Formats: sequence, C-alpha cells, structure tokens
Amino acid sequence: MGVNNDRNQNETRVVEFILLGFPWSWHLQLFIFMLFLGMYILIVLGNIAILFLVATNHHLHTPMYFFLCNLSFLEIWYTTACIPKTLAVILGKSRSISFTGCILQMYFVFAFGCTEYFLLSVMAYDRYLAICDPLHYSTIMDIKLSAKLASGSWLSGFLIIFIPAFLITRLSFCGPRVINHFYCSIDSWIVLSCLDTHNVEMAAFIISVIVILGSCVIILLSYIYIIATILHIPSVKGQQKAFSTCSSHLAVVILWYGATIFLFVKPSKQTSLEMTKIVNILNTIVTPLLNPFIYSLRNKDMKKALKNSLHVG
Repeated sequence: MGVNNDRNQNETRVVEFILLGFPWSWHLQLFIFMLFLGMYILIVLGNIAILFLVATNHHLHTPMYFFLCNLSFLEIWYTTACIPKTLAVILGKSRSISFTGCILQMYFVFAFGCTEYFLLSVMAYDRYLAICDPLHYSTIMDIKLSAKLASGSWLSGFLIIFIPAFLITRLSFCGPRVINHFYCSIDSWIVLSCLDTHNVEMAAFIISVIVILGSCVIILLSYIYIIATILHIPSVKGQQKAFSTCSSHLAVVILWYGATIFLFVKPSKQTSLEMTKIVNILNTIVTPLLNPFIYSLRNKDMKKALKNSLHVG
C-alpha cells in the first residue's frame, strides 16, 4: 500500500513538462533561433500571399486553387501550433509547458498534419479529374463537391487524432518530466509514461497506416492514371501543358511524404528521438516553407497573378 501511495503521489505531481529542445551550444542555438524565426515569418507571409493572390484574381477561382487556399491556410496554423513555443524553448525563456498545453499542442499539430494528408489526396483526385476526364470536370468538381471534400478533410483530420489524444490523457507520468523534443509529440508521451503504452502505440500506428498509407494509395493511383493519360497525348506541347497542371502538387507530395513516412509508419519506440527531431524539422518548417515557393515558381497562373498584383508588365 505504501508503494502504491508513493507512486500515486509521484503521478499527481506531474502538472507540467520541460521541453528540452536542442541542447547544444549557445551560439548554435542562437543560430537555430534566427533560422527558425526567419523561416516561420516566410511561411506565414508566403502562405498569406497565396491566399491574397487567389482571392484577388478571378481566373484563380477554380477548385484547384480553392484546395490550395485550404492548404496554405492549414500550413500557417500547422507551423504556428509548434514554432512560436519552439522559439521560446530555444532561447530558454519558457521551456516549461503545462500538461493541458502539451496535450493541446500535440493534438493540433497532429490534427493539422492528418488534415494535410487528406487535402493532398483531394488535390490529387482533383488533378486526376482535370486531366483524365476534362470534358466532365466542371460538372463533377463543382463548388458543392469542392466544399464537401475540403470540409471533409478538415473534419476527418481533427476527429481521427482524437483517439490517441484521449488515450494519452489516461496515462500516468511518475518519472522524469523532461521531453526530449522541441514540441509535444506522441513519442514523447510514450517514453515518459510509467504505465503500459501498448494501446496508445497501437492506436497511433493504426491511424498512421490509415492516414499516411491510405492517402498515399489514393495519390499513387491518381498519378498512375494521370501519367498514363499524359503519355497518350499526341503532342509534346500538350504533354508538357498537362504535366504542368499537376507538377507543383507532385513536388509538394514528394517533400511531405518523404519525411513523414519515416516518422509515423514505424511504431514509436523503434524510432530514435534525436532522429525524430531532425526529421520533424522537415515536416514542421522546411516543407511548409517550400510549398508557397513551389506553387509560385512552378505555376504559370500564380506567376501571372503575382505579376498582376505587383503591376509588372
């Protein structure tokens, strides 16, 4: 009984956690802070620019750019869910985070991440219809269907992550309260828990398979049909025009899936936390930073809209 009472007391003491961040030299941490801050500002400004360009240019009022606006809006909040706190952690100003704050951060980061998978799948389906069935595209992908697919992506992303989030709130933490990460993640909770985390790990693994591999299959099948259709176009110019309509999306997909498959398909305890932190930088900062530039530099319509907005001849 005495041991159980001590354990219960230890468990109830954990009301906040300490985010370790990047425990390197001060000069290196200062460099990382400046780098992360600059990239975060560019992410926010770049995605706001896309939202502005689409909203102010009538020729961009199509399903493709409607989905792009959803993606840009998502990227702003996805990075905001973890980067501002990360900047404070790097400076050593606010390494602590409450139990509730940690749960909320984990929930929103992963909810936005799941939503991105669904949105990328929807965008792949949109490109499939545009290239493989152009005659019926406008009648199939109308405003109602676009809105349903976008709202369904958001709703699914926020609902599916509720399961592991709820299971995590049932865990007890009676050991060290230091999280070896720059934000609260499922891996971190599992490592710190003093109870059996099998249910949490299995839930996270199953959801990862459903979300990541499921969306990957949809995107892969879409592009198999897209590539097959493009190869049957008789003229090289026609092939290039068709491919240009989906090249930006394909580049974003490759960046996003390249990092996240490594992180979430494998069970948590088999993954090095240090490696996880490094790869997470690609997810939370690098990929969201590159997305606006990919869509701006590789897309003729976006470059035209940018020139019009800047009054460049």
